[in-house]
Amino acid sequence: MSGRERQAREHMEVSVYGMSCEHCVKRVTNALEQLPGVKDVQVSLEDSRASLSYDPALTTPADIRRAIEEAGYTTESGSREIQAEAAGEKVSPAEGKPAPVGTAQEADGMAAPPEKGENVPPAGACPLIRTQFKVSGMTCANCALTIEKGVGKMAGVNAAAVNFASEKLAVEFDPRLVNEDEITARVRDLGYDARSEDGGKIQFKVGGMTCANCALTIEKRLRAAPGVKNAAVNFASETVSVEFNPAVINRKGIFELVRDAGYVPLESSDRDEDGRTAVAERNWLIFSAVLSIPAMLAMLLLPMTQNLKYVLFALATIVQFTAGRTFYRGAYHALKNRSANMDVLVAMGTTASYGYSILTTFPQLFFAGPTFFDTSMLLITFIRFGKFLEARAKGRAGQALKKLLELQADKARLLVNGEEKEVAASEVRIGDVVLVKPGEKIPVDGEIIEGRASVDESMLTGESIPVEKGVGDGVAGATINRSGVIKVKITKTGKDTILAGIIKMVEDAQGVKPPIQRFADTVSNYFVPAVVFIALVTFAVWYSGLHYPFVFAFTAGVAVLVIACPCALGLATPTAIMVGSGVGLNRGILFKSAAVLEGVARLQAVGFDKTGTITRGMPEVTGIVAYAPYRELAVLQIAAAGENLSLHPLAQAVAARARRENMEIETVQDYREESGHGIICSYRGQQLLIGNIRLMQEHGVESGQAEKDFKRLAEDGKTTMFVALAGRVIGLIALADVIKDNAREAIFRLHKLGLQTFMITGDNKKVAAVVGRQVGIDEVAAEILPQDKIAIIRQYQEKGIKVAMVGDGINDAPALARADIGIAIGSGTDVAKETGDIVLVRNDLLDVERAIRLGRKTLAKIKQNLFWALIYNSIGIPVAAGVLYPVTGKLLPPEWAGLAMAMSSVSVVTSSLLLKGYAARLAE
Repeated sequence: MSGRERQAREHMEVSVYGMSCEHCVKRVTNALEQLPGVKDVQVSLEDSRASLSYDPALTTPADIRRAIEEAGYTTESGSREIQAEAAGEKVSPAEGKPAPVGTAQEADGMAAPPEKGENVPPAGACPLIRTQFKVSGMTCANCALTIEKGVGKMAGVNAAAVNFASEKLAVEFDPRLVNEDEITARVRDLGYDARSEDGGKIQFKVGGMTCANCALTIEKRLRAAPGVKNAAVNFASETVSVEFNPAVINRKGIFELVRDAGYVPLESSDRDEDGRTAVAERNWLIFSAVLSIPAMLAMLLLPMTQNLKYVLFALATIVQFTAGRTFYRGAYHALKNRSANMDVLVAMGTTASYGYSILTTFPQLFFAGPTFFDTSMLLITFIRFGKFLEARAKGRAGQALKKLLELQADKARLLVNGEEKEVAASEVRIGDVVLVKPGEKIPVDGEIIEGRASVDESMLTGESIPVEKGVGDGVAGATINRSGVIKVKITKTGKDTILAGIIKMVEDAQGVKPPIQRFADTVSNYFVPAVVFIALVTFAVWYSGLHYPFVFAFTAGVAVLVIACPCALGLATPTAIMVGSGVGLNRGILFKSAAVLEGVARLQAVGFDKTGTITRGMPEVTGIVAYAPYRELAVLQIAAAGENLSLHPLAQAVAARARRENMEIETVQDYREESGHGIICSYRGQQLLIGNIRLMQEHGVESGQAEKDFKRLAEDGKTTMFVALAGRVIGLIALADVIKDNAREAIFRLHKLGLQTFMITGDNKKVAAVVGRQVGIDEVAAEILPQDKIAIIRQYQEKGIKVAMVGDGINDAPALARADIGIAIGSGTDVAKETGDIVLVRNDLLDVERAIRLGRKTLAKIKQNLFWALIYNSIGIPVAAGVLYPVTGKLLPPEWAGLAMAMSSVSVVTSSLLLKGYAARLAE
């Protein structure tokens, strides 16, 4: 940079409040880097501060503060700018900075940075709350969009997203400005029903009941409690269903009431909701079919007398306003909110058929003509049939999450003063000690304080082989004790447990939208009005333009209304995401958001940390050179005797290798360590030296041939120690951080997918080059500081390359956040896993390639679903309008158009379910 350029640039440091994770850092960094003339952006989460240099001719301090605020964060007033590059001055961080406040987080993938005019929390605001609601009453993608818009416009709501397939509403809001009750009230005002996942209604198991009177006792106790609206106990299934006011009483209070009554409440979630929805749809289908099929047969087989018309009128009226009532209700609320959905189309189509038939049924009052009662009834029946199949299929799409919920333990054997007491797993607290016997689930996360056991951790890792655990080892809730009795001290409960974290990740992944969904949403916005317009044009063309009979034109118009299907568009993306994330979950690959599944499919390069990611992260003995008359095992045994007392990782690696060889490690005398050189001791009365070349030189030991071997091993990136006994070198021991077994295969597979690979490490260049060469990685960047890893990622991104970063340590967190997709190794630190967009639970590098393959397959399935949904409507609507009539001589009957509409949604969901078959190929 020239002197004039240096003089022109200015440096600025500004406080940034609202950041709460590395994704916030990533968002602020991106916002600043997009400003013209801004360079060298460094954002610190710890200091709540951003520093940068900028060209004052292109960007002003006000522009910089505005960019931060538009990204969803706040700045300290009166930020100080100085000409640091010109004058060499520094700006010290502000003292007494206020604590960071919460804001919208990109980590869950729910919301993009707020645009101008969106609700951005002011400085000093309390942290935003993210809550999910179960929504009922939606019938198509337009319903989801109506709720999103209606809730999103509420004061205090930062973001709202609706997943039509899983019927979930995810809302991020400021609790000072709006609460859950107001959000659910708004949803009801929009014409739907919503309830918090953990509020208003719960169902749980109860133990200890022996007869029907026990059930009545619990019911009376609960119904008498303030805040409980209703309580019902099923003695046969041992379940309790409670409706309550969350503002007055909560789950814990209800459980206390049950315990006070003398019974044991057991944690259980409402796992059968999708099943009950399917049953309700089935019952409506049966009801409407029982009435409509006889009507259809009567019209086909019997002469159309006036009395028959009256019978058909009675049957059609019952079906229209019972089984068909849901479409009227949905259409009313849609139109009330200036929206349009599938209910509008169905209500218009069935009402037109039903209404026209009423007029012809009473010719003395209106006019004579054919009746279409069977059409309206069959339309409702066929659409109910589609809804039934859709409910079943949607339930299957969400099975991954249900299976996770079912893993949770219900009971725990709590030890109180040495006595065993059975309690609900949800009531166990941190510090409690529980007893776990063979065959039982470990209730929640903890640490073994007594006993040994083989623990089946397949629910976490996918590995079927149990892991041996002993005192001091951690265990996860919902894993199974296969052998041995253990006592476990509880370390994590509730939402902090591993299983709860996984469930939260899966819910987030399935509850939000990827960018590709925006396309379907845009189409759905204009879909229903366009269809109504086409139906009117169809009627006008046939009746007024071509002068066909009214009934002919009327039939074509109704068919257009009922064949159009916005549902297929609405289901195309979320069902594929739900199934894809479920397949990944079963493989131990956790996607934190739906956007990640799409983003990982677009990757072009993958970067890796070295230590703990490509390598095991711990030194191991990789070679032994022995000099006559000693053999390799003898050198190892002697070295292990000297190293056994040291706590140094290299020394412990030597001792560990000797133990694996079942060697007896002898005791040495006069042991001492020389820092930076090695150890000195007495072995069987002779001086034993183990260390580097300097230790040998200080004690006058000739290295001779050993020095040549040492250089050869060093060239291979090995850390090598001399072993000298009685004044002469008897051998060399080489150690290295060993490459993981499948690292080379993982890199090979990534190359086969057409991806570039690179490695970033703080290790020395020689070691890094050896590791990179062994695994076949394309580029190696060594001796890189943690904060500089971001610059390497940025270099790729500036070339337009989509980059993933794979890491496991705290030092990898900034790079994971900076990358387009951060992939955290499951055995790594909590910081890395929090920052990563994908977590590999199994600690298997092959899962990096599997995650990318799954992302590509899921994205391809979404595109396929959208294609067929669009093709269906593109072909179906013209056919219903009668474009084939000149060729076939027939119009498509409205009832068959309704069946086709229903089946289009089912076909999209079924197509998504076919993704499950990819699980077998993913295991390869």
